[in-house]
Amino acid sequence: MSSTVLGLVRASHPEPTTAVTAVTALLAAGVGHSPGGIAVVSLTVAASQFAVGWTNDLLDADRDALVGRTDKPVAAGMVGRRTVAVAAVLAGGATVTLALTTNPVAALWAVLGLLSALLYDWPLKSTSISVLPYAVSFGALPAFVVSALPGAPLPPAWLVAAAAMLGAGAHFANVLPDFVDDARTGVHGLPHRLGSAGSRVAGAGLLIAATVTLVLGPPGPPSGVGLAAIAAAVVIPALAWYADRAGTRPVAAFRAAMLVALIDVVLLVASGRLV
Repeated sequence: MSSTVLGLVRASHPEPTTAVTAVTALLAAGVGHSPGGIAVVSLTVAASQFAVGWTNDLLDADRDALVGRTDKPVAAGMVGRRTVAVAAVLAGGATVTLALTTNPVAALWAVLGLLSALLYDWPLKSTSISVLPYAVSFGALPAFVVSALPGAPLPPAWLVAAAAMLGAGAHFANVLPDFVDDARTGVHGLPHRLGSAGSRVAGAGLLIAATVTLVLGPPGPPSGVGLAAIAAAVVIPALAWYADRAGTRPVAAFRAAMLVALIDVVLLVASGRLV
């Protein structure tokens, strides 16, 4: 693999991109998409994640270089800025093109999710409403998946609300490793204003609330696997907090948020209570 390709992969934020795409595929299978439909919605969301990740690293390159982030390919010179910019534009175009192969309603949800995430990259990242794009984009994801079904059914409100809370929780967890660097470069989003402890509480609370909504939202009594998901949403962030105490860059909290989201969707699909 060439250094440019490797740099693009690393600049795409591969962990969250893989996790979000996997969640999308599981959701698509759970709501009844055909194999072709699963592929289309998954590729649409993957393209959107690439566009947002590359844009994020491109816009943050100067700040990352200032604080010596050698793990950031653009700041480290591993891949050129023009290359990343072109890749981001192509990925954004692919997102819209793929979404339009479903239906207009679903395409609107996909474009809303993309635009909201890009607005986080600039200019909302350093504002008191930095959490809003995460909530909107994550909420738009299941709305896109459900709306892309033949007949374009309305997405369940509880599913959209739960996804929005998962996204908001992920935002608080995602920012934790960068608190020190962000302070040096003038980034003051909502998590920075709440502080590390406040962000951990907010992130964990949102993950638990999202899981409870996913378990209690569908018709019928909660299942055993649903109750297990709630327990996981409580235990996993707590374990991540202890894991992060031993590290210089607390990354376990964000991985915990992605793990909770994956567990929630897997258990919902297994129980057949997605819609």
